[in-house]
Amino acid sequence: MKNASPAGSELPGVSISEEDGVRHLHLDSPWIQGSMRIAKPVDIELEYVQRMMAWLLFFEPDAVPDLHAMQLGLGAAALTKFCHKRLGMRTTTIELNPQVVAACLRWFRLPDNDERLQVLLANAEEAVQDPDWLGSVDALQVDLYDHEAAGPVLDSAEFYRHCHAMLSPEGCMTVNLFGRHASFERNMQNIASAFGADAVWHFKPTREGNTILLARKSPGAFDLPLLRHRAEVIEQRWKLPARLWVHALQDWRPEGLA
Repeated sequence: MKNASPAGSELPGVSISEEDGVRHLHLDSPWIQGSMRIAKPVDIELEYVQRMMAWLLFFEPDAVPDLHAMQLGLGAAALTKFCHKRLGMRTTTIELNPQVVAACLRWFRLPDNDERLQVLLANAEEAVQDPDWLGSVDALQVDLYDHEAAGPVLDSAEFYRHCHAMLSPEGCMTVNLFGRHASFERNMQNIASAFGADAVWHFKPTREGNTILLARKSPGAFDLPLLRHRAEVIEQRWKLPARLWVHALQDWRPEGLA
């Protein structure tokens, strides 16, 4: 879970811990905000972060290097590194806390910015309203939590409408929510109001309680044979548990929405 403190508030400090060959990022609390297996720095260590890549099911694998991925919240840079280095995508990351960026450069093998990678110090609430991003993002990954990891910092219907506007016509957003947190139902309602209830799917919570939600710009039913085929390719090429994603994704209709 990534940091996104409101503008004008004091940003939390960063600390690092290591256990059993895995390095963790913390923000002024014991909560883990991101992890990296030291021997495999580009692999995605945490299950919920792997599920944030489920948008891959909705694109032809050969087309992935031509797509644009954006992360709102850097965390330990797992998604940023994977999209940039493993998938070869144009990758943009919005992070508010400069200490997080510095820690990822020093401790989590985040590469320097180049022609395909831009890690930008900015407020995500403002960044999603930038007209330069309109219709330009194919894969939007949203993981914006404060240092206590209690719930998403940005979760309004207006925020999610801006996210929807950033996506390309076939674009997809994945969001990390706490299924056991009081904000979960409100987030689901707000996302469904921005994208349409028939464009929203979710996984069951992980053991830690993280529920990954997936919302598509263009709603439609799953083509299960096609998704199963893509899942096999994803597993072969990028070593992600994509076949499990196909079986685990569920549609969800919030109360009060058709």
